[in-house]
Amino acid sequence: MEVKARAPGKIILAGEHAVVHGSTAVAAAIDLYTYVTLRLPLQSDENSDRLTLQLKDLSLEFSWSVSRLKEVIPNDSNTSSPSTPASCSGEILKSIALLVEEQNIPEEKIWLSSGISTFLWLYTSIRGFSPATVIITTELPYGSGLGSSAAFCVALTSALIASSISDKTHREGWCSLDETNLELLNKWAFEGEKIIHGKPSGIDNTVSAYGNMIKFCSGEITRLQSNMPLRMLITNTKVGRNTKALVSGVSERTVRHPDAMKSVFNAVDSISKELAAIIQSKDEVSVTEKEESIKELMEINQGLLQSMGVSHSSIDTVIRTTLKHKLTSKLTGAGGGGCVLTLLPTVVSGTVVDKAVEELESYGFQCFTASIGGNGAEICF
Repeated sequence: MEVKARAPGKIILAGEHAVVHGSTAVAAAIDLYTYVTLRLPLQSDENSDRLTLQLKDLSLEFSWSVSRLKEVIPNDSNTSSPSTPASCSGEILKSIALLVEEQNIPEEKIWLSSGISTFLWLYTSIRGFSPATVIITTELPYGSGLGSSAAFCVALTSALIASSISDKTHREGWCSLDETNLELLNKWAFEGEKIIHGKPSGIDNTVSAYGNMIKFCSGEITRLQSNMPLRMLITNTKVGRNTKALVSGVSERTVRHPDAMKSVFNAVDSISKELAAIIQSKDEVSVTEKEESIKELMEINQGLLQSMGVSHSSIDTVIRTTLKHKLTSKLTGAGGGGCVLTLLPTVVSGTVVDKAVEELESYGFQCFTASIGGNGAEICF
């Protein structure tokens, strides 16, 4: 039997960093996906006693015998059941780390360890110690702030949950899971994100699971319904950044200048709320007028992010380059490198976009064009 699942990446449209200090943030799904194929073997198959993980984009394969998994991960250690997500204890994580170490991951790919640990935890928690081959491919660059780890957790969990659904009637193309299973997979994906990131906000996995857009403030997530088409050029500067250090830098600046930074965070909060209202609006205002408002809000938000000290010369290069083509950009996520969003108005010509992309790529940047606010996790039998 074979089950396929896919889950989208995400962008932060407004509110990054300020959200840590109580402001509202708006995040959205993008139509760049991580795909998971789950193949369950027949009894006669050669690999009917192994769990194999294939990372196609990296040309890597990891494999464990079912007996080894049972030996290292105690059967009674997993107090959760597939229908009741639970956190992975430190003790179990140590056991799983042993299984990962045995795979002799190449030194330059050692950053994959937490993702492989997450795979083993989610798989054994939801499907138990059963053999399978799991194949992962992705359109998302790793570690660039586009939610690649959450998309991995959501797509994997979707495939695992879908494999146990009794009604596997063949349907054409991709289809969504029902609300109950969406809620379940989102909770499991959040547990996976905890293994990778320690203390995630839950924004990335929620956007990836449900799609469209969300508003996030003080731990509370509200799903939004977009009523306008929105396209962005996403530029990956390929400059690595230390998210923890950038977040700490903003906090330190807030201690030094509490009143000024409070005003900055209040302004960001207003931007996020106004942006959410524009995107959800059903009034007769034209799409062009709405895009003009979004463009101005992006400009203001970028200025405020610069005042927080989280921009970078590579981000400034993207902003200057796109501005030459009369396009507006802002950083998305942690800043300090990572990715930059450029609004593509409905009236912009393909020639203008092509010229901007050509110039950005000449700097060594990587560009994607994405629709914003699309579908969340989907499965295919």
